[in-house]
Amino acid sequence: MNWIIVIIAGLFEVGFAACLGKAKETTGTETVFWYIGFIVCLSISMLLLVKATQELPIGTAYGVWTGIGAIGTVLLGIFIFNEPATFWRLFFISTLIASIVGLKIVSN
Repeated sequence: MNWIIVIIAGLFEVGFAACLGKAKETTGTETVFWYIGFIVCLSISMLLLVKATQELPIGTAYGVWTGIGAIGTVLLGIFIFNEPATFWRLFFISTLIASIVGLKIVSN
């Protein structure tokens, strides 16, 4: 169950990165709403990470959490913010995924 919490926390990390990206593209009141979304997603992500690390090893849980956030944010950039999907970006995202899976496999 704690690994599911880490995954959800990582998805909220992607959410707060998305809110930052959208806030950059807007003005006025809409920007404020995106920043509120950022704070909400950040808070939920941190609280879930704290909850999960009460039972999981901190190094592994944190590595998985940041990896999910990094991978999700790069994919969000490619699909939502029209960032380039070059061979090397996809190659290194793939190695990051392999590293996260490896961390999970070797953890107790």
